[in-house]
Amino acid sequence: MDEHGVNGGTAAKTDAAKTDADWRAELSADQYRVLRQHGTERPGTSPLNNEKRTGVFDCAACGTPVYPSETKYDSRSGWPSFFAPIPGAVATTVDRSLGMVRTEVHCATCGGHLGHVFDDGPRPTGQRHCINGVALNFEPDDQV
Repeated sequence: MDEHGVNGGTAAKTDAAKTDADWRAELSADQYRVLRQHGTERPGTSPLNNEKRTGVFDCAACGTPVYPSETKYDSRSGWPSFFAPIPGAVATTVDRSLGMVRTEVHCATCGGHLGHVFDDGPRPTGQRHCINGVALNFEPDDQV
């Protein structure tokens, strides 16, 4: 289990067939840092902040659909934000890094770190899933 409480067991099912070397080979350096090492991209750097088309946002590590475009909104946080994931697509763990307690969001399929969820979002959920754009790929409806 790492310092974020992720061991591939209770919080999220990890892709046990992939080694660290496999992930490094498949992901860009930024994707690896965020998805496998719980990093955070700089705010305002993701092109997905401005993505307005209908479609689905997939985990960049394994391709699992995690957020529908209908739940995306502009939180003005600097990261793509959503008020709800696709049911069963994400898992959460407690993140005690940086001297605070937050809820970390992971892909339920591969365990890749996506971002954090906060209770300051819009209706109907009141949640703000603040997600690293580098952890996502967008598939527009015309290509799904």
